Amino acid sequence: MATTTGKAAITIATLGSHCALQVLKGAKDEGFRTLLVCEKKRVGLYERFGFIDDMIIVDKFSEVAGDRCKTILKKKNAIIVPHGTLISQMSSDEIEKIETPIFGNKWILRWEADREMKQKLMEEAGLRTPRPIKSKDDIDGLCIVKLHGAAGGKGYYLAWNRESFEEGAKRLVQQGMIRGEQDLYIQEFIRGVPAYLQYFYSPVTKSLELLGVDRRYESDIDGIGRIPARQQLGAGGEPSYTVVGNIPLVLRESLLDEVYRMGEGFCRAAERLVKPGMPGPFCLEGVYDSEGKFTTFEFSARIVAGTNLYVDGSPYSGLLYDEPMSMGRRIAREVKVARKKNRLASIVT
Repeated sequence: MATTTGKAAITIATLGSHCALQVLKGAKDEGFRTLLVCEKKRVGLYERFGFIDDMIIVDKFSEVAGDRCKTILKKKNAIIVPHGTLISQMSSDEIEKIETPIFGNKWILRWEADREMKQKLMEEAGLRTPRPIKSKDDIDGLCIVKLHGAAGGKGYYLAWNRESFEEGAKRLVQQGMIRGEQDLYIQEFIRGVPAYLQYFYSPVTKSLELLGVDRRYESDIDGIGRIPARQQLGAGGEPSYTVVGNIPLVLRESLLDEVYRMGEGFCRAAERLVKPGMPGPFCLEGVYDSEGKFTTFEFSARIVAGTNLYVDGSPYSGLLYDEPMSMGRRIAREVKVARKKNRLASIVT
């Protein structure tokens, strides 16, 4: 298991994308030095923020595993906070070979990226999940077709029979997004209100925290309701599920007990299936139906972009902390407490 070096000051590092700003702002608020691995094209953006102490400028994010980045990160005694861009830009094999300590469990990111492994973990956790459809020939109702990995909704489409599935797959092949139908995962479509439950599990205190809830705003499926039905029918084209932003959501208080039970079940399942389990931030993603029942269709085993809503804390973090507590700051707080208790090895891999 990866560890930092001796008593030297720790630097919190991340990739310049996704939720880098709140991660590094939270780290600075907790007294850490900060470092950003930044693509050349984004340097102008991140130079605007004074809480970023150092940058490693790269042509592409996969260079974080290369010798130059590795040397600098080791010298800075860095811990990398992973997010969705790391998963979308690098394979599981590449991530697992990163020598710099990664906050959380880098091995569980493989389970997030693989749809079959993801389904297995959710079932092990006892979560209610949509029915996976094994073959296009088994489609017998409305389904959603997804790409593997952290695609941010890009390329998703709806299918209701074999023909509609094949039509969508052909379009993605032509766009260069997939090699063939084997790159797609078919799942029963569940009707309801989308909700993304943002958790943090501390192996140091053995406690689970709910720090926020959001829903995604997806282009252009969420904007299509502004177009009258007749024009929708005549417009043609396939609507996109690409995420462009996030919207705050506060649940009915009566739903919270189940929210915590689902999160605790997920943590126990992760510990059984992929050691050391689920330290740090994660998200259960699904929909509430008309009976108030939650169906989980995804999980993210790291910080999610919806937490960017709550840089100054959410209604839920406000119930736990008497100070602003973003997910980024909560990560940094865990590093601080773990080091003080000589428990860093329990929160990094």
